Amino acid sequence: MKQKITIREVAKHAGVSSATVSYVLNGVNKVSEETKERVLQAIEELNYQPDFTAISLSKRKSNMIGIIMPLVNDSLSPIFKENHYFSELLSGVEYVCRKNGYDFLISGISKAEECKNWVMKRNLDALIVLGKFQLKVLEEMKTLSTPLVFVDSFEDYAKFYHNILINDEHGGYLGTKHLIELGHEKICFIPNGKVDCSVDGQRFLGFKRALSEANIPFHSDMVIEGRANSFEKGYQIGKEIAKNQQMTALFTSSDITALGIMKSLYDHGKRVPEDISIVGFDDLMISRYSSPSLTTIRQDVFRKGAVSAETAINVIENKGLEPEQIMLPVELVIRSSTGTI
Repeated sequence: MKQKITIREVAKHAGVSSATVSYVLNGVNKVSEETKERVLQAIEELNYQPDFTAISLSKRKSNMIGIIMPLVNDSLSPIFKENHYFSELLSGVEYVCRKNGYDFLISGISKAEECKNWVMKRNLDALIVLGKFQLKVLEEMKTLSTPLVFVDSFEDYAKFYHNILINDEHGGYLGTKHLIELGHEKICFIPNGKVDCSVDGQRFLGFKRALSEANIPFHSDMVIEGRANSFEKGYQIGKEIAKNQQMTALFTSSDITALGIMKSLYDHGKRVPEDISIVGFDDLMISRYSSPSLTTIRQDVFRKGAVSAETAINVIENKGLEPEQIMLPVELVIRSSTGTI
């Protein structure tokens, strides 16, 4: 096996000292342009591969951003298999990172010490946290100087950090109001989890605001909660609704769940929107290609990922920035899954 080229061999080939090669690799402005070109030529001719871990440690900067995602049954695989939301968000992160010379790593962290060790081992410059951060993990992270950027966090601690949000309450209002304007009064709200917390809670408030504005009384059976955000869970909910259809319209907290419900209703002899109208949330790419195409609340998921990465890089490169809450807009996109009663 061919031995790895060392920095000493590069120095010898270029006729300079090892320190000079190190200066060039680390961007230290202590060598002439002529010497720099000679070193770069030697690196190319010898196919020298720098040890970027060592370089990042010496510079105390790795150009690496960590992304922490929620675990499902101690794994990230269900999220990537079933939830296109995270794929679109991460594509926005990747676009901005690549454009600015950064890389990113993804992990699902549950233990405080595990998170701290991961950040230190990888010498991460910043962390983007998707969703809720356990308090024990947060307290452990406070012992490091690594900047934190939150996405969709409604926890009290989030006000002390940069936090990227959308107007979830307004999205809940827009989706429900659309159904009401079509003549629906028996409307069911289907969150991803519980309606008394975070994102779903905000959308639920918008749901109730639209009902109140239209003088439609709210009662508890207008909510089906406690399910995960997945096509399979949506399919199960659709099966239950098809057996005992009381509502004429559904407003779901995600496109993926809505698409599962639509497939299930179709398989059990129900028509969308003739028998029941459905509104999703997110406007993922797949929602445009379903049959019927899905009416939904659009948040620019790609843009949310891009803004998250832009914010993280800005915090890394401009120390001492004041924490900022960035609220991104939402809008109603009307397609074929909703109709008049």
